[in-house]
Amino acid sequence: MSTDLLGSLNPPQREAVTHGDGPLLVLAGAGSGKTRVITHRIAWLVQQCGVPVREILAITFTNKAAGEMRERISELIGPQSSGLWASTFHSACARILRIEHEAAGYDRAFSIYDDADQQRIMREILKDENIDPKRLTPRAVLGRISAAKNELLHPRDLSEQAADEAEQGMARLYQRYQDRLAANQAMDFDDLLMVTVEMLRRDPVVRERWQRRFRYVLVDEYQDTNHAQYWLVRILAEPERNVMVVGDDDQGIYSWRGADIRNILEFKADYPDAVTIPLEQNYRSTSTILEAANAVVRNNRGRHPKKLFTDRAGGEPVSVAVCTDEHDEARMVVREISRATAEGHALDQIAVFYRTHAQSRVIEDQLVRSGISYQVLGGPRFYERAEVKDLMSYLRVVANPADREAFTRAAGSPKRGLGPAALAKVAEAAEARGVPMDSVAREPDLVPGLNASQRDALLGLGALLERLRDMDASGSPPDRVMERAIEDSGLREALLADGPAEAGLGRLDNLQELVGVAAEYTARADEPTLRGFLEEVALVSAVDEADDDGGRVTLMTVHNAKGLEYDVVMVTGLEEGLFPHVRSIDDPDGLEEERRLCYVALTRARERLLLSHADSRALRGNRMYAIPSRFIEEIPDEALGREDRPPRGGTGAGVSIGVSPFDVGDAVVHESFGEGVITGLQQKGRLIQVRFDDKERVLMADMAPMRRLAG
Repeated sequence: MSTDLLGSLNPPQREAVTHGDGPLLVLAGAGSGKTRVITHRIAWLVQQCGVPVREILAITFTNKAAGEMRERISELIGPQSSGLWASTFHSACARILRIEHEAAGYDRAFSIYDDADQQRIMREILKDENIDPKRLTPRAVLGRISAAKNELLHPRDLSEQAADEAEQGMARLYQRYQDRLAANQAMDFDDLLMVTVEMLRRDPVVRERWQRRFRYVLVDEYQDTNHAQYWLVRILAEPERNVMVVGDDDQGIYSWRGADIRNILEFKADYPDAVTIPLEQNYRSTSTILEAANAVVRNNRGRHPKKLFTDRAGGEPVSVAVCTDEHDEARMVVREISRATAEGHALDQIAVFYRTHAQSRVIEDQLVRSGISYQVLGGPRFYERAEVKDLMSYLRVVANPADREAFTRAAGSPKRGLGPAALAKVAEAAEARGVPMDSVAREPDLVPGLNASQRDALLGLGALLERLRDMDASGSPPDRVMERAIEDSGLREALLADGPAEAGLGRLDNLQELVGVAAEYTARADEPTLRGFLEEVALVSAVDEADDDGGRVTLMTVHNAKGLEYDVVMVTGLEEGLFPHVRSIDDPDGLEEERRLCYVALTRARERLLLSHADSRALRGNRMYAIPSRFIEEIPDEALGREDRPPRGGTGAGVSIGVSPFDVGDAVVHESFGEGVITGLQQKGRLIQVRFDDKERVLMADMAPMRRLAG
C-alpha cells in the first residue's frame, strides 16, 4: 500500500506525506496538489504508522471540502477511515461542546443561532435601548461583536478599551446580547470557537483529554485562520506538537473577515523546530501564466519565498487589452469569449473576474445583447441585487403611483417602522378611498390603527415620493432623481451602517453604478424620461437566457475565485484605484493583500490569461481617467503579449509618467469639475486626489484638463 500512497506524488509531496512526528509547515502554492498531500498524509499515518484514525483531527474551511476529504481518504484506506474527524472548525467545536457541555457551562441540547436568530435578538435589544435601528443596524452591531469574539474579547474587554461613549455603548450591547444567548442556552457561530478555546484554557482535565484524543492535528488553508482558530489549534496540538498546517501566504485575501496572515508567516516562531516543505510544482497553469503570477507576488515583503513552476512549458503569452472605457472593455470580453468558443473551449470553462461587484453591470449588459449565457458566482445578477431593487422601487412608484408592490418595497427600504401590519392598514385605507397607497401616505391621519411614529414615517415617505415626482415632471434627468432618492430616503446611510464597511461600500457602489446607467441613458436618449429608463432596464433584465446546453460563462469578483480554475480567464479593471483598490493604495498591508488578490486571479487560468484596463471608467457616478495597475507593470515583458492597438495617451503598461506638477494643498480649476484643492498624491505623483465640492476624485496628473490657480 505504501507504493500506492506514494507512487503518484512528487518528491516534496512525498516528503510531506512521510514526515515523522513534530510540527510541519507545508507551503502549498496555487495548483500544487495540497488536498492530495493532506489525504495521503492521513492515510500514511493510519496504514504505515499505526495511528488510530480517531486520534487524527483534520480541519478544513468548508463543509464541502470536509466531505471531499472524507471521500478521498475512504478511497485510500477503505473502512479504516470510519471515525475520522474531518470537519470545519465550527463543526469540530460543536461536537466537542456537546460532549463537554457541563465543563462549558451549557446544557447538552444548547441551541446554535443562525444569522436570522441573531438579528432578531439584536433588534429587540436595540429597541429596549431606544436606539434607532436605521442609524445603528443590528447587522452592524453583530459585525462588531463577531470581530471581538474572533479576537477572544469579552464585553468587559471592549469596555476597558473603549475610547469614547460610543465604544462603551457597543460593549453594553455586546453584554446584553451575551446575556440573552445565555438565558436561551444558545450560542452563535463565533461562540462555538470562543467557548471551546476558553474551556480548554480553563479546565486542565478537559484540555488533557482532548490533547490525548487528537495526537495529530492537520489544518488546511492555514493562512485564513483567525485569532480564535489559531489558539484552538495551538492548544490541541500540545504537548506532542504533531501539527501539520497547509496553506499559502500568497493567497491570504480575507483579512476583512478576520483572517490573520501572521498565523502562517510566524509559524516558525511558534514552532522553531518545524520542518518547512514548499510545494512549488503547479499542475494547473502554463509556464507563461506562472511567470506572470510569480513576478507580481514576489514584490510582497510579507511572504515565504517560493516560485511556482510547471512541466507545461510555454503556452500563450499573457495578453493585455487597453480599452477606451468600460463599454469598450465589455465588447472586448465578448470578442474573447467568441474567440475561445470558436477554438473549442466550452462556455463553462471561461471566467471573467473583476474587483468590485458594480463592475459586472456593463459586462452583463453586453453579454445579454450578444446572447451569451452567463452566471454571476457569489451573488445575484446586477439588476437582481437587493439594493438595486430597493432603489428601483422608488423610481417605479414615482413613475406609476398605482404600483403597490413598488410602494411596499420602498416603504421598507430602508426600515422606517412600517412593517407588514402597518402597510396592510395603508393598503386597506387606499382601497377604501379608491386611490394609490402613496396618495394615502400624504394623509396618514386617514389610516386608522397607526401609532405616531408610523404616521410620521408614512408622511415622510409620501413627501419624498412627491418631491421625486415633481423633479421628474419638471424635466430632471433620471440620474438626478435617483441621486435624490438615494440621499433623502436614507438608503446611503443605511447601507454604510449595515454590516462590515467593505460590504456596505460595495452595495453603495452598486447604487452609484445604477446612477451611471441612468446617466448613460440620458445622454443617448432623444427624450429621456424616467418611464423610458425603467422600460429599458426592464427589457435588459428580463431577457431570457440563450440555450444553456453549452454551459455558461462565469462572472465573479476575484475574492470569489479562490479555489477555482478555468481554461480561459479574463481579469478586468486592472487600474490604479480600482485594482489595487483606492482604499488600500496608501496602506502597506492593504496593498500587499491586493497583490495577493491579483496573484489568486492570475493563477486561476489554465490555458489563456487576459488582463484589461481602460483609459477612463465611470465609478461611483463619476467619469474618471485611469492609469494601468502597478500589477501589470510588475509582469515582465517576455510574459506579456499586447493587442495591436498601442496604449493611448501614455496610459499603457510600462510607460513612464513624469513627476506631477502639482502638490498637496494646491488650489486648482478643472474644466468640468470646477475649483478644487489637491488633497493627496499617489504613484509618485502620477495620480492626484482632488476635492471638488465635497466630492473626492482621483485623476491622472498628466491628462486631467486642470491647472493650478495663482496665489
